[in-house]
Amino acid sequence: MVQFKDYFLGNAVPKDRRVADTQKCLRVSGKHNDLEEVGIDTYHHTMFEMLGNWSFGDYFKKEAIAWAWELLTEVYQLPKERLYVSVFGGDKVEKLPIDEDAISLWKPIVGEDRIIHGSKKDNFWEMGDTGPCGPCSEIHIDLRSESEIKKKPGKELVNADHPQVIEIWNLVFIQFNRLSSGELKPLPEKHVDTGMGFERLCVAIQGKHSNYDTDVFSPLLDFISKSGKCVYGKNEKKDIAMRVIADHIRAVSFAIADGQLPSNTGAGYVIRRILRRAVRYGYSYLDFSEPFMFKLVPLLAGQFKDVFPELQKQEEYVGRVIHEEEASFLRTLEKGLKRLDLLETKDKIIQGEVAFELYDTFGFPFDLTSLIARERGLSVDEAGFLEEMEKQKVRSKADAVKETGDWVEVKKTNSPRFVGYDHLEIRSHLVKYREIKQKNKTFYQVVFEQTPFYGESGGQVGDTGTLSDGSSAIRIFDTKKENDLIVHYCEKLPSKLDGELLLSVDESKRRLTVSNHSATHLLHAALRTVLGKHVEQKGSLVNDQLLRFDFSHFAAMTSEEMTKVEKIVNEKIRLNIARGEQREMPIAKAKE
Repeated sequence: MVQFKDYFLGNAVPKDRRVADTQKCLRVSGKHNDLEEVGIDTYHHTMFEMLGNWSFGDYFKKEAIAWAWELLTEVYQLPKERLYVSVFGGDKVEKLPIDEDAISLWKPIVGEDRIIHGSKKDNFWEMGDTGPCGPCSEIHIDLRSESEIKKKPGKELVNADHPQVIEIWNLVFIQFNRLSSGELKPLPEKHVDTGMGFERLCVAIQGKHSNYDTDVFSPLLDFISKSGKCVYGKNEKKDIAMRVIADHIRAVSFAIADGQLPSNTGAGYVIRRILRRAVRYGYSYLDFSEPFMFKLVPLLAGQFKDVFPELQKQEEYVGRVIHEEEASFLRTLEKGLKRLDLLETKDKIIQGEVAFELYDTFGFPFDLTSLIARERGLSVDEAGFLEEMEKQKVRSKADAVKETGDWVEVKKTNSPRFVGYDHLEIRSHLVKYREIKQKNKTFYQVVFEQTPFYGESGGQVGDTGTLSDGSSAIRIFDTKKENDLIVHYCEKLPSKLDGELLLSVDESKRRLTVSNHSATHLLHAALRTVLGKHVEQKGSLVNDQLLRFDFSHFAAMTSEEMTKVEKIVNEKIRLNIARGEQREMPIAKAKE
């Protein structure tokens, strides 16, 4: 809901006052990290689908409550006698009253005996330390057997982590703004934001006892069980493995389709951890010694083609990424598991150094090592692991250290000039140089009186080319800017330091790079036209092979949006607009 914050605060006017949606949610880090439970139980997931309806200053509690009840009991025909509701029971510390409005609206519908007064933790929703917030009203369902219900009423199990007494819908009434001081200030208008877990709703409607028994997961489990030559529901360890794979393929596939590739850092590492956890379960319990998960992508894409069509449109690409990740990890997985088999532990604790070796050498994320350890009745020294991680960071910094010699001045001159907009080959004189030693290699940084070489900036890589003293050509493998200097990187120095030198830029590479740089500006303009003026550049890479353009937007682009952007950019390219250059101009005037 963060994307709608300005609507709640009254800073922007929404195009539509009422919205209904479904969105994919990943729950694998932070305070809602359930990764360790996924597959072990039958109701935690790394990715789940959240259904919701929104009112931006339109309807409020009365309508939201009435319509929620109507949808659940009349349209979905869930049994009324198994439903409970919770309301905000007030908070003395914050001097917040009980949500009497919600109680008075629920009483005629469910009766007072089915209304539970919830705490601030359960029934007051906040997006963070500051921002829009308000009381909420949850709807819970009791899916236990009649005999179990007779033993203990469902009301006593609401919000008690019972796998079959679950919250299916949360109606959030956003009416306050939390200031940095902690004060709650009423918003200009009142809003509704509801969230209903699709997988849990399916359990309730289909009369199942587990999310994995519903038709959301059963096609995936059928495919996995046939491939593993086993039957789901017959062996607990195999069942866990199948659940892990069925769950994790969803999270990984949709994350990749939305643009997040597996990697060793940040969000990319979260995706890699999830994928490797699944690969390990398949290898250890289902005998999958070859890449397997990528085979599930077409099935998953077909399941969601009418809801999230982006996966089917990128089906081949997503499958290829997952296949490569699986193959990479399988190459080291067996060796890592053998290392664990041969391990001697003291007091049933795997030392931090060993956990780090498994991470660094065999690609085992720490939580995967912890999982395998728990299965074997062991624990892992996490503090020792983190200490080893810190040591590696220090070593990496040491590797990156370079010895930089002092500048040796050859010729006095005014500020060196860049002439590369008009010339790609000129004759010039060497002004100064210095020696660099890094990772047992020696190279030189050189500055010339004037140069056609473009120094790396604005996301565009530096020029490459040659310098010639008449007898031999020396490769310039990079060019960078350092304050007012344009610094050229050479493997060696010319034989004559004080003579005239021929500087030649790699013309083909420059022209391709320049075209890609222009394209980033066309792309930025097109994105702002299609997605909105809020789109801001967050980074870029421009070379002769490709352009990469990072930008801010609150959702993944649709295929239609991408097509529009491509069309706009290509139209502008085909117009072949002459570039009117005025290079010497005050920045304010240029912006104007």
